[in-house]
Amino acid sequence: MADKILLVEDDPLIISSHTELLHAEGYAVDSADSQQEAISKALASPAGIAGVSIYALVLLDVTLSSGNGFAVCSAIKQAAPTLPVIFLTASDDEFNTVTGIQMGADDYIAKPFRPRELLARVASVIRRSQPQRRAIALGPLVIDADRAHVERDGKEVPLSALEYRLLLLFALNAGKLVSRDMIRDALWDDAGTYIEENTLSVYIKRLRDKIEDDPTHPRLIVTVRGLGYKAQG
Repeated sequence: MADKILLVEDDPLIISSHTELLHAEGYAVDSADSQQEAISKALASPAGIAGVSIYALVLLDVTLSSGNGFAVCSAIKQAAPTLPVIFLTASDDEFNTVTGIQMGADDYIAKPFRPRELLARVASVIRRSQPQRRAIALGPLVIDADRAHVERDGKEVPLSALEYRLLLLFALNAGKLVSRDMIRDALWDDAGTYIEENTLSVYIKRLRDKIEDDPTHPRLIVTVRGLGYKAQG
């Protein structure tokens, strides 16, 4: 699965050229052109779990027509400190450089820069961040929380978005009781759609069908009668 990069830039021509360059190198790219949109996208989680981002890297312009890159970086590093950030700026003065580094930026590139330089810096920062990525194990399952990817014995386990969010919720709370109310609250989507009791049971069954050796006698996600569920490895 390709690493996903968030490009924060308000110039459509630069967005287009950088996106094309990164796509050619095999990266998936999203863009945001304002402070508010950048923060919202950067902190979007594949499972609604705080501190986990769907992105491998944020390329961040300091100057935005709406807001500024420093505020975006500060918000990212407070909420998702392991998400790497590279600043892109037309200014290479000492103040901007020091400010960016103090906020936790992982690198800083002054415009104009050569395309190969950008790609080299991106690859280097992503490579350095790899050990910080959370690989969560649940029994034979390996969950890459940053990429929303689940494997078993080296093979991908195909899950729907909601099934993945449900599995990640259990994995992050392994050994703990997870009530049905906790599950419904965690899966309540941005549009305010609430999961009914019977619907939740269907999703639990579907998930078990995909991850359990014997779904009729589950071992990874067990029912705690009258209380909820508990995940165990």
